[in-house]
This record gives sequence, structure tokens and C-alpha cells, in this order.
Amino acid sequence: MTRGLAILGSTGSIGRQTLDVVRAHPGRFTVLGLASGHRDGEIERQAAEWPSASVYTSQGRPAWLESPRWTESLEALALADGVEIVVVATTGMSALPAVLAALAAGRTVALANKETLVTGGHLVAAALDRVSGDPLDRLRPVDSEHSAIWQCLRGERPEDVARLILTASGGPFRERDPQTLEGISAEEALAHPTWRMGPKITIDSATLVNKAFEAIEAKWLYGLPYSRIEAVIHPRSVVHSLVEFVDGSFKAQLGLPDMRLPIQYALTHPERAPSPAAVASPVEWGTLEFLPLDPARFPAYRIVRDAAAAGGNRGAVLNAADEVAVAAFLDGRIGFTRIPGLVEAALERWGSDREPDLETILALDAEVRGGLAALPAAGGQG
Repeated sequence: MTRGLAILGSTGSIGRQTLDVVRAHPGRFTVLGLASGHRDGEIERQAAEWPSASVYTSQGRPAWLESPRWTESLEALALADGVEIVVVATTGMSALPAVLAALAAGRTVALANKETLVTGGHLVAAALDRVSGDPLDRLRPVDSEHSAIWQCLRGERPEDVARLILTASGGPFRERDPQTLEGISAEEALAHPTWRMGPKITIDSATLVNKAFEAIEAKWLYGLPYSRIEAVIHPRSVVHSLVEFVDGSFKAQLGLPDMRLPIQYALTHPERAPSPAAVASPVEWGTLEFLPLDPARFPAYRIVRDAAAAGGNRGAVLNAADEVAVAAFLDGRIGFTRIPGLVEAALERWGSDREPDLETILALDAEVRGGLAALPAAGGQG
């Protein structure tokens, strides 16, 4: 049976790899929607390859696209006729309204975007409560860490789960003296030792903000308190995450670092199929080393985890402040070590205990960005 896909963020790393999976399974999927933040050659090539797909770009309709294929919003693309699975591979929280709309309409969402649950996890959880079926079938995690946990939990009883353990590569500075990080360049921070990702998530991997965001995702996906969600450093990135059970046993999902594997699992669940992902024998994996995550080495990780535990509107504040801070670093306006301080300053200024609705989240996002735009050095060195 052919399944209709809408791919939000089709020209980014996850979007392009999703299309690799589609190409590897001719006849199994039909691409009915493509969305990009740009009107460049990549989206034009994708539109030509999948002529049945409607197209949306946040920059407006490109001149080369005929009007009948143009779609006015991400929500409209997610709700288009024939779309069964909406792959969310956008950056930031731009897809949150589309995710809520897709879930309300009974569509399956394959989520590769952390910020959706960071900013609106309470809204997504409420949307899932209003639809039938297994929540983890309706909202399928694509992050390698959460795909691993999802796979490890299959066939297990929730009451038997003791802890979720996320693995982190540690980024490019896991062995570097924190005192030497002040003057590092964007090029150094973008040199991730394992994964090839977009610039925003690569910097978040260097600060470990991404791992703290994944703890927030885990809370909403699996319904466990933060006290039962931990992270360890695993430099090889072969073990993608682990689950500990109450009897003391562990389950882990392993494989070479290749995002096409979790993408395909989300698209074909509950089936497995031959994959275009890289494969290697266990003897080629090397030593599977695990190290404690030291919050003193990664202050942003502690700041985000503490804010997440406090709840309220802090997820939306975290997301906006981190995006502003990362952009300022990549533009050379602040140093790498100022990222945590800027995020912490934003939490102090805008954080509150009240959970926001969608309209308030969007307004708060704009307010935080506008307030920080004039204060790129807020928070000191972090």
C-alpha cells in the first residue's frame, strides 16, 4: 500500500535523507507535499522529481512553480488530501501549528524536530489525548535517541521502566579544557566528530543544549519525570540510547550513526525493511565507551534541564533564546561561552510558571527574540 507523505523541511539534512529513504522504496511512498525555508535550486529539483507534490516555501511562491501546486502554509500542506504521514524536519518551532493540526485531523506525525515538544509539549500531549490509538504510533520520534528508546520499549510494560538513558557524543569539545573555549571559532564548533547536521543543531550539540532538549522530548513522549531521564557521554555514537528496567536489566538500540535508519523506522513502523543506511559488523564498531556527563563542563545543559523541570512557559523562552544566542555566535557577535549566559538571562526575564496556549507561545517567541536582538551580550560569559 502506497502511503502519502508531506515533508516539512524537505531541503534540510533530515528532509533530504527522508527522500533517500523514499527513493530506496519505490512504490511504497508518494510524496504529496514539500516545504522549505528557501526558494533555491534544491526545492526546485525536488519539485521536479516529485511532480505530484504541492510546495510551500516561507519566502513566498517561487517564479518557477505553477500556481496550482503552491500551498499557502505548512498546516495546509500537512492537511492536504492523501497525506497520511507528516514528516516534520523543520528548524525551530515553525511547525508547531502544523503538528497540532495534523494530529487533530488523525494524521501520523514523524517528528524530527525537537523544538515542537520543547515549546508546546503540553499542547501536543493534549492533542494526542483527543485522538484514538497508540500515542507513539500517532507521534513517531525520528531523533536517533528517541527512536532507540521507542524500539527498546516495544513489547515492554510502562510500569517496568526504571530509567531512560540518552547517549550524547559530547560534541567537538568533550575533552577540551572549558577555560579554553572562550575564543573558539564557529568553524571549530561546527566540526562535529560523528554526525553531519545543520549549523543550529550542531552548535546545540557542542553546548549539549540538544541533549537537554531531548530530555524534554522524552518527558512528553514517554510520560516519565525528569528524575528518571538521564544522559551519558558515548563518543562512538553507536549505542543510540538505553532503557533500564526495574529488574536491573538494560536494552539498547545500536547501529552506525546514519539518520536514514530512524527515519525509515518511523515511516515503516511496525514493519522493518531493507534500508539505505550504512551497515557494519560489530567488530568494526570499536570500543563502546560510556562516560559521565559533567554539568560543570556543559553549563547550558544544566540551565535547560533546570528550566524544563520548573515548567510553565520556559520551553518557549528556552527555544527562542537559544536560537538568538546560536545565531549571534555564528555571526561572530558573541563568543561561544556566552551562549549559556544569554539563555539564562532570558529565562530570568521572561520565564513564568503558567503554561501558554499556542497564541501565547507565538507571541512570547516574538517578544523574546525582539528583546534579545538588542542585547547580544546579555548574561556575560556564562
